[in-house]
Amino acid sequence: MKNLNKIALILVIIGAINWGLIGILNFDLVATIFGEMSTLTRIIYSLVGISGLYLIYEKLMKK
Repeated sequence: MKNLNKIALILVIIGAINWGLIGILNFDLVATIFGEMSTLTRIIYSLVGISGLYLIYEKLMKK
């Protein structure tokens, strides 16, 4: 599970950086690299979201 936590954290950091770029510069790095709403872009967005939910779950379950 430790590796899964690291992967989830990396994906959430990527998502946070991307949202920061969107908010500050109106620049979507993921869409620029992989294409505007391409299948790969949608997979990355989905993985980032799932990773965020997973980390929330992990945090709540450790109490």
